[in-house]
Amino acid sequence: MAIEAPVSKFTKTNLKIYIGVCIALAVIFAYDGYLSKYKWSGRYNFYKEQVLDNDGIPTQTMNFNTKSPPFFIGAAVLFAVYLFVIKNNKLIADENELVFSNKTRIAYDSIEAINKTYFEKKGFFIITYKNESGKQLDRKISERKYDNLAAVMDHLVAKIS
Repeated sequence: MAIEAPVSKFTKTNLKIYIGVCIALAVIFAYDGYLSKYKWSGRYNFYKEQVLDNDGIPTQTMNFNTKSPPFFIGAAVLFAVYLFVIKNNKLIADENELVFSNKTRIAYDSIEAINKTYFEKKGFFIITYKNESGKQLDRKISERKYDNLAAVMDHLVAKIS
């Protein structure tokens, strides 16, 4: 029986917050940078202070407000792409190995130790294992990255013992 631990809601929610903040910043700075020059905008005083009172030359603040929105939109797109890529990732503890999204596989017989000292307080445990070349590696598995880790850890402990 395989136990699955999907990508955590914490990670997904944080990415959605980052996307929202980037879009909000892009809108705010675009409004100040492009629409403040109109008297109806409500920010005409800002435009007057940043451009007109400066002999028609935009200040650094106004330059930032006109040039930054595409970068914020780009960051929002990158966060959205990353969210789309990881949304279906899972940690699967099956009968013979621990599978990280079908890319990394750690056989149970290569696991040497499980350090669950911080699992209750901080929400992570560390497995020590040997890879194919015989090198000893540590891998930190956190509740911030995967949900349902308690069941996975219990399954690991049962298989290793």
